[in-house]
Amino acid sequence: MKLHKNKTFKLGGIHPHDHKISAGAEITSLPIPKGVTIPVAQHIGAPAKIVVQRGDMVKVGQIIATHEGFVSSNIHASVSGRIGVIEDVMDSSGFKHTAISIRVKGDEWQENVDRSDTLIDDIKYEPKEIVTRILNAGVVGMGGAAFPSHVKLSVPEGKHVDYLLINGVECEPYLTADHRLMLEKPKEIIVGIKILMKALGVQKAIVGIEDNKQDAIDLFETLLAKESGISVEALEVQYPQGGEKQLIQAILNREVPSGGLPADVGVIVHNVGTTYAIYEAVQKNKPLIERVVTVTGKSVKQPSNFLVRVGTPVIDLLIAAGGVPEDTGKIVSGGPMMGKAIADLDVPVAKGTSGILVIPKDEASRAEVYNCLHCGKCIEACPMGLEPYRLLLMSKKGNSKRAKEEHILDCIECGSCSFVCPSNRPILDYIRLGKTQIRKEKKV
Repeated sequence: MKLHKNKTFKLGGIHPHDHKISAGAEITSLPIPKGVTIPVAQHIGAPAKIVVQRGDMVKVGQIIATHEGFVSSNIHASVSGRIGVIEDVMDSSGFKHTAISIRVKGDEWQENVDRSDTLIDDIKYEPKEIVTRILNAGVVGMGGAAFPSHVKLSVPEGKHVDYLLINGVECEPYLTADHRLMLEKPKEIIVGIKILMKALGVQKAIVGIEDNKQDAIDLFETLLAKESGISVEALEVQYPQGGEKQLIQAILNREVPSGGLPADVGVIVHNVGTTYAIYEAVQKNKPLIERVVTVTGKSVKQPSNFLVRVGTPVIDLLIAAGGVPEDTGKIVSGGPMMGKAIADLDVPVAKGTSGILVIPKDEASRAEVYNCLHCGKCIEACPMGLEPYRLLLMSKKGNSKRAKEEHILDCIECGSCSFVCPSNRPILDYIRLGKTQIRKEKKV
């Protein structure tokens, strides 16, 4: 008998070891820090406009910066206390951005936030009201991109969406925050899916989960057995399946055009963490002021999944996981493939912070770089069908016009090219440089 093979995307991809060593660690709440530093640009689009000043007292859930324009997001106080300095601070990207500091006093919440664990499955709001509540709550994509969620739900005129895909793939090695959320808050996520379906006016939703999370697949299949229009798709393990375009191709066999968006092929994609945040925003009136963050690494004493207030210093998470290991060579915000090294452990957790990865010294240093062998392995691995070695050369020479013609902006920065390169060439670094140069030129 021929066994059924789970779906995956067709082009490129790699299979790094998943190292899901924190998968068995239940979500625990990190103690409230003594103070937080909350950036006003935690999302794609315009930074939020600050509406508080030094000395003001704020409660948990209170707006401290409002969205500026359509593609922007509200920022809320994640703790109660007094507003401190408002200044430029370094975030996990390594750049300085404006942030609001709050000195913690107590834990006083806005009165209209429902903090109970009671499941609310009756969706009483109409589509426009749902989008407004998501906008007010400052919900953004929590899989890493941090795209404002209300924008995704505002489908452009002339576009027709017939499918909602829920991304439960979490293909980045080491990270387990989404996995734990699916195991511990499945009913809330399912209500969140129904909220999104109602807002979009779609009748079909599919939860995509890679088959290295069989417990989550089994749980959702059981809970969705009697639900209409929502199903689970078990996917073959392949990186970077969590990319929107790769997930759409894997599940629906639809190809998003170059420079296009999922809505161009009738699909909207939301991460499971975002879906849970949407449930809390719509049903509980709770802004996005905390999220699950994986703290992990081969030498970490207690690999963990923490529920963390936005603005909490990264050092607090590392201390709670047993401290910074002696053999630490690098600490990364995110996973090993797409994450970025942190230069300062006081940088704050943001809405898009999915994990803190501690890499040992013997794995942290760059290997010696050799000349390109023209082996084509980077081309074979690229899930976007690009020629990464050529994009490296164009970016290195500053030929942004040619790089753009070769679709450098289609790169999803998954790092597969650098991972497979036998000459250890920093392909992704140069591609990021080339993309940045194009964006700078566009602003001029």
